[in-house]
Amino acid sequence: MGKKRSGAGLSGSHQAAKFLGVSVLAGVVLAGLAIPAAGAFGLAAKGTVEGFDEIPANLKTPPLSQRTTILDAEGGLIATVYSRDRQVVPLTSISPYMQKAIVAIEDSRFYEHGAVDLKGILRAVNRNAQEGSAAQGASTLTQQYVKNVFVEEAGDDESKVREAQEKSLGRKVRELKYAIQVEEELGKKKILENYLNITYFGQQAYGVESASQRYFSKPAKDLTLEESALLAGVVQSPSRYDPVNDSAEATKRRNTVLQRMADVKDISQAEADEAKKKPIQLKVTRPRNGCITAVKGAGFFCDYVRNTFLTDPVFGKTREERGRLWNQGGLTIRTTLDPQAQDSVNESIKDHVNQDDKVATAVTLVQPGTGKVLGMGQSKPYGFGKNETQINYSVDKRMGGSNFGFPTGSTFKPFVAAAAIEQGIPPTKSYLSPYEMDYPSPVQTCNGTWVNDARPRDHVENEKTSEVGPFTMRDAMAMSVNTYFVEMISEVGLCPLSQLTTKLGVVPADGTKLKEVPSIALGTEGMSPLTMANAYATFANRGVYCTPVAIESITDAHGKALQVPKSKCDRVLTERTADTINALLLGVVDSGTGAQAGLTDRQSAGKTGTTDERYNAWFVGYTPNIAGATWVGSGGTKQVSMENITIGGQYYSEVCGGCLPGPIWKQAVSGALTGHEVLTFPTVYLGDAGAPPATRPGGGQQPNRPNKPGKPNRPGGGGDKPGDDRPGPTTAGGTLGGNTTGGNTNPFPGITLGPGGVIGGPTDGNGPGGGRN
Repeated sequence: MGKKRSGAGLSGSHQAAKFLGVSVLAGVVLAGLAIPAAGAFGLAAKGTVEGFDEIPANLKTPPLSQRTTILDAEGGLIATVYSRDRQVVPLTSISPYMQKAIVAIEDSRFYEHGAVDLKGILRAVNRNAQEGSAAQGASTLTQQYVKNVFVEEAGDDESKVREAQEKSLGRKVRELKYAIQVEEELGKKKILENYLNITYFGQQAYGVESASQRYFSKPAKDLTLEESALLAGVVQSPSRYDPVNDSAEATKRRNTVLQRMADVKDISQAEADEAKKKPIQLKVTRPRNGCITAVKGAGFFCDYVRNTFLTDPVFGKTREERGRLWNQGGLTIRTTLDPQAQDSVNESIKDHVNQDDKVATAVTLVQPGTGKVLGMGQSKPYGFGKNETQINYSVDKRMGGSNFGFPTGSTFKPFVAAAAIEQGIPPTKSYLSPYEMDYPSPVQTCNGTWVNDARPRDHVENEKTSEVGPFTMRDAMAMSVNTYFVEMISEVGLCPLSQLTTKLGVVPADGTKLKEVPSIALGTEGMSPLTMANAYATFANRGVYCTPVAIESITDAHGKALQVPKSKCDRVLTERTADTINALLLGVVDSGTGAQAGLTDRQSAGKTGTTDERYNAWFVGYTPNIAGATWVGSGGTKQVSMENITIGGQYYSEVCGGCLPGPIWKQAVSGALTGHEVLTFPTVYLGDAGAPPATRPGGGQQPNRPNKPGKPNRPGGGGDKPGDDRPGPTTAGGTLGGNTTGGNTNPFPGITLGPGGVIGGPTDGNGPGGGRN
């Protein structure tokens, strides 16, 4: 608490004053503690100037904990959170009635004495001696303020709070020393202002501004005489004089304050009598604290912001340090949440999945190129009641999500394809792709090989018996052929896939390392929607991955800007690989399993996913300027098979990624992008044979360049809106991925494109259309 000061060099008058202070210290302490004078002899003998000097002279006043306000990207209120509901205001914003009332009842001689009121001490000692009990204390308002500082400093540590409030000689001596310092340094008006801002008024209200809002729903500057007297009376015992729970007791106490104000001539007796006649009239605003108060269904996004704050080192080296800053509050946090996108997410969820359904859904939207989280919602609201939860299905476990995330099914296949293309395998690569097969063995891993030595051997099959190859990458992706991607991963190896997914931030929701086994190609690992949406945003951003961010800016209680986490953007895929994946996933939406998710006013790409027993269904998709993931499944410990089930009032014989998550995604993204510019993907030919490419509507356009960190995507040029008059299933040699006139891109530089976009060169015997070059 600062450096100790010696008494050397003090003038004679100061030394005398100090000695006098110590001489009466026992009396001060006894009166302040309301201890009877009898039996206290001998305590004064222990007080010396030297002992008094042992107490540090500097009182370090901690910043008062206040409420924190969380805002969306446009400045709209999301939620108010606090450890103590307090709003610090200057004395000029506090009613003069309130100032007079608190002084009159707590320390009527406040402006006449110093840190210690000797007259008050003598009066208290005399009264206690007459009563033979602790009848009256004599702590000044300044001493009470000092005690409240110690309580504030203790925070939520119950043992420290008890220590700050204990009736002990040591505590009172320490309070006295600091009260003297406070009187010298702050002056009366500042002490009164601080006292009114730090004091507890009951009903979770700290400080007079919050108390005024709590009991009367008005600012402290507008408090009337009787309202001020009521609040001033509460301070002595907030539970006993609580006007919400005991109006009669609170009225008696209010009238005592009014009479005291008249006695000390702050008001006339007539004013006091008139005010006493008035019944207590409350207009209570119930405490609203935490993410449960969030508007626009943003409770889980609010919780994500809080967890971001508590886990990011930019806010403190340790979680304890970050926790203290969060609890101190007084922050204004502007987030990345886009109100239009959030409204659209909520509407889509409500239109497709009910709160009391056996299964739940979660939707997360992010912005490619910036990592900004634009929307986040789920069908089970944030809360503690029935069909509510505090588990954020959209994020990883460490950020408040489920313990293991949710298996992604076939939405993982684009990562396999991207790893293969990065290794030089072209999209025309063909595999036999039988209906069913054993997992190929051995398969290369980063540190050895995986061998299919299980008995019976690990086996994989396609969704339908009609799905029998050979297939190329385009058709295998559109039809989501399991055996194709298992064969592909056996050729590519698991290490390239493991390395790529790490760069894409595709990490299991429980924080463990992604397993190097061939079955991961089919999405067996549990992921969060935010992880999947942000990874797919990398495809939209032409191979540049940006870490997700939720906070735009933070200012503290004094308006000072704090440092916030910034998105880190790195190239993890070549543009040709990302462009090829975009073309493949455009095909999924155009004529594949994701057709029901296709947007009608602009290009969109994506992938469906469904897991064994239909426990989970996904759609992860994107446009050049937004990416999103929709999951539907069991949020609790009990897995629900989504067969012969009613969800959102609609019956489903079988839930698939395209038939429920897809439409949820479509509605959410359509609303989020309403009024936003239409962007297109670069054109990439994925023809499998020599037929001429089909022509899609729209003029020639230059491909969009990847976003730079922190900057929104820019349009790639003029032209008609693609996506209108969408063709049906394409024939061999058809095109996917946008306009065919102008801006045509060869995804494999150095390799000749033949008729219909077929990559030239000899085949390797693995099927039509070429092979690895």
